[in-house]
Amino acid sequence: MTEARAAVERAFRSHERFLWSLCYRMTGSSADADDLVQDTFARAIARPPADLESPLRPWLVRVAMNLARDLLRQRRRRRYLGTWLPAPVGDAALALDDAGAGGLELPPAHEPAETAARYDLMESVTTAFLLALEALSPPQRAVLILRDVLDYSVAETAAALAFSEANVKTTHHRARRAMQDYDGRRCRPSPELTARTSAALRRFLLAVRAQDASAVEALLAADVVARTDGGGEFVAAREPILGPRKVSLLYAKLSGRRDVPELRSELRLLNGLPAIVVEDPHPPARWAPRWTIQVEIGDDGLIRAVHSVLAIDKLRGLPAIGAAP
Repeated sequence: MTEARAAVERAFRSHERFLWSLCYRMTGSSADADDLVQDTFARAIARPPADLESPLRPWLVRVAMNLARDLLRQRRRRRYLGTWLPAPVGDAALALDDAGAGGLELPPAHEPAETAARYDLMESVTTAFLLALEALSPPQRAVLILRDVLDYSVAETAAALAFSEANVKTTHHRARRAMQDYDGRRCRPSPELTARTSAALRRFLLAVRAQDASAVEALLAADVVARTDGGGEFVAAREPILGPRKVSLLYAKLSGRRDVPELRSELRLLNGLPAIVVEDPHPPARWAPRWTIQVEIGDDGLIRAVHSVLAIDKLRGLPAIGAAP
């Protein structure tokens, strides 16, 4: 191993966790994040930067962000079967690094931060936030994450994306405008929200298991939406289901087709908030063997969104029920 390659590999390994978390925020996919990190490493080994004396994180971020933007463009050109949802990820995998805040290379002391980060690190991995990012173009998504999540300056963002500073400012403005609907009903993880979400999720699951559509409906907001992502593999709603009546009937009907006593479930923290992981040891044909259920609640405690991920590839990173995390 040459000295240059050894230096690149050491730098990459020290920033690997940061790069994975960045790529997950860019794509909402743990599998894509895995691939992007490996592609970044391959690029670093094959064509390392000329200057190995300077910090390598900015260069690695530039490579990873370019690869992520290309992947997002390709994903949008492909037809996804059904409703797309982010891959559920345990909170331990989402920290940017062992330092907690991400170990970001901050501007020098004489360069005051232009703005405080608009979204904190845990909010930026919630299902609600990742779904909102889907409305952005790949460049807008990259700029918003760097500016409003990681608190990069305009100059740092321009360097990371090979944009002009004027382009960064224009793209950032458009990205923020596209996020206005989300900003009106933001999902900020907190101990209080965790407790209320957990309680709502338990009530929802009990009502569903009882196949009591009226009890389910009573827990739902008037504008509730249910999304199920089966990845084209399993029985799932192909379009979002809108309204309390339709959502309650959907889940009561689904519960009625499963052998409820055989189902196993476990409450976990996924993407910053409580979620239920369910496993069926003997699923009927074309029914998922495991899935997750996450809910978003409003200030009134009613459920305003239900997200269920059934696609196998999106759940590979989650330990089985009863297994060590």
